[in-house]
This record gives sequence, C-alpha cells and structure tokens, in this order.
Amino acid sequence: MIMAEEPVNVNEFKELARKALPKMYYDFYTGGAEDQYTLQNNEEAFRRITIRPRILRDVRSIDLSTTVLGYNISMPVLIAPTSMHKLANPEGEIATARAASACNTIMVLSTGSTCSLEEVASSCSAIRFFQLYVYKRRDISAKLVQKAESNGYKAIVLTVDCPRIGRREADVKNKLVVPPPKNLEGLLSTEFVSDGGSGLEALINGTLDPSFRWEDIAWLKSTTNLPILIKGVLTHEDAIKSLEVGVAGIIVSNHGGRQLDYSPATIDVLEEVVHAVGEKVPVFIDGGIRRGTDVFKAMALGARAVLVGRPVVFGLAAKGEYGVKRVLKMLKDELELAMALSGCSSTKEITRSHVRTEHEQRIVSML
Repeated sequence: MIMAEEPVNVNEFKELARKALPKMYYDFYTGGAEDQYTLQNNEEAFRRITIRPRILRDVRSIDLSTTVLGYNISMPVLIAPTSMHKLANPEGEIATARAASACNTIMVLSTGSTCSLEEVASSCSAIRFFQLYVYKRRDISAKLVQKAESNGYKAIVLTVDCPRIGRREADVKNKLVVPPPKNLEGLLSTEFVSDGGSGLEALINGTLDPSFRWEDIAWLKSTTNLPILIKGVLTHEDAIKSLEVGVAGIIVSNHGGRQLDYSPATIDVLEEVVHAVGEKVPVFIDGGIRRGTDVFKAMALGARAVLVGRPVVFGLAAKGEYGVKRVLKMLKDELELAMALSGCSSTKEITRSHVRTEHEQRIVSML
C-alpha cells in the first residue's frame, strides 16, 4: 500500500509505527491476548453503531470542551495509560506529556513508564493523572501514590483487571525483553527471570498482588487525598460495587484486549455501566477508539470522555511529540466535523438519540 508521507487519519500512523519499530516492540504495542478476539472486536463494535444526524441546526461554532473531575480540557479525549514509551521514542513519556499539554488535555501516566513520574511532572504543565497497580508489597504502591500526589498529579487511576497478566502470545514468541519500570527504581527488585517466554509476564506475575479486593480500596483511599478512578469495569454489578466503595469515576476498559480474551468490547457494555451508576460519577471508556465518530458514539452512549492508548503510541513511534499532537488533533478535528454534521454545537448536545446500536437496527428492520 502506497501511503502519503503525512498521514491523513489516525489509522495510518499504525503502518508508520510498524516501519519505525523493531518487530518485538511493534508486536508488544499492537498485540492482544490469545486469539485476539477482544482486541479486534473493540474496533469492530464501533462500526456496528450508526449515527442519527439532525439537520438544519446552527453549527457555525462548535464547542468541544468538557470537564473531567473539575478540570477544563479542550476535547473529550484523554491519553490512556500505556507503558514504556521510550521503546517507541527516546523522549518517551516526556514527549507524550508535552503533546497533551499543547493540546490542553489530560495524560494518564502509567506505573510502567520509562520516564519517572517526577521527570514527567517537571517537563510541562499538562494536567496529569497517575495509573496505579497494587503490588504484593503494599507499601510500594502507597509510596507511588504519595509521590504522585506530591508531584502535582490530580487523580489516581487504579487498574483492577490484572491480578495476572493475560496470555500475550506474540510477546512469548518474541521472548519480549523490557526495561525495568523507572518508577520502581529503588523500591522493588525487577529482576524476574522468565521461563523462556515474556519478560514482562515474569515481572508482572512476580510483583502484582492477586489478592487485592474491593475491601482493600478503603486502604488505598487512606493513603491519599486524591480522587480515585477505577479502570477495568465491564459489568453493571462491578459498576455498583465501584459506587459502594466510593470511587470518583469509572473507566470501562478491557485493557485494550490484552487481558481476558472473549471479554466484551467496551463500547458494547458502556451503556450497561452508565445505567448502573446513573449520574453519581462520570463514566469514561477506552478500547478501539480510532475515529472522531467513535468519540461521538461513546459520548452518545453516556461517556464523559474517552481515553486513547495505541494511536498515541503509534504517533509517538512515527513522529515523536509532533506525532502525538497530530493524533490528538486528528481525533479532535474529526469529532468537530461529526458534531457539525450531526447538528450538535457542543458536547452537551450529544444525546442517546444520536446513535442506533446493532440491536436497535435489527428491531427497526423488523418493523
């Protein structure tokens, strides 16, 4: 396929990233668990939703701005936590954070970053959240939270779908070798030897706490004054439990299809979670967002905003900080166009009536 040097949509950055990265790292960023059903379905599920535009509306001016936990951002698109950005570009998470700052949106820094949370905090004025795993040594998780709070991070994003790492077969075949997470230096030994497969699998299974339960969130809350968002909710039952333990927000996520294969596409269960929580806390979503129309569909189904992971890494691998800014701007511009063509002059005007799910389409076709 012949491709223009300057991509015209987010998907084209994936091919540029493939050319720029060693196969081991490209496979790491793109791969999913086992048969990769969930990975593929995350994107395909968005395609099964259609938009119901309204015509003859005043759309001379389009307002894409929104708020997340009280912070004003330019668009309902955040940078999702993804690990080891230096494998994509030497500037790593610093470049990503600067792009977020330039685009006036929020970056969620991964615990597994290759730049320390202090380095990222001092690099720019971006609004930053910190993604947290809970380790077998709880004191290490507490120290990370306290460091994040003291360095100006505004929220903790607790990832809860990883008591063990999913079976990512490409990483096993490639015998993936990864650098130790910068944030764990001096806190935890990261020297875990794999059995000939993925080094990341050995690290995660050797350090994360598989006993962490709902009851333990009270302990986490006691370590910080920051709001806590829970990432990895896919059912109304767990959405209700999230409310009961007092989280500030919910992220509907299946870990980008990298954990439990044959778990549902996130957009397919978003509305279930939204209905479960009502208006009590904001609900966000990640997984499979590649177009501005995807952002529009997610908001119509009740998301406050979306988080984007792989496209950001592809932009970083292809063109560094500029590439990340381009990815974010592409999504913003596409969302603005989708809103204009759907008759919405602000994000607040995007409603459930603007989309039709696959199930609803079947019902209509039978009438």
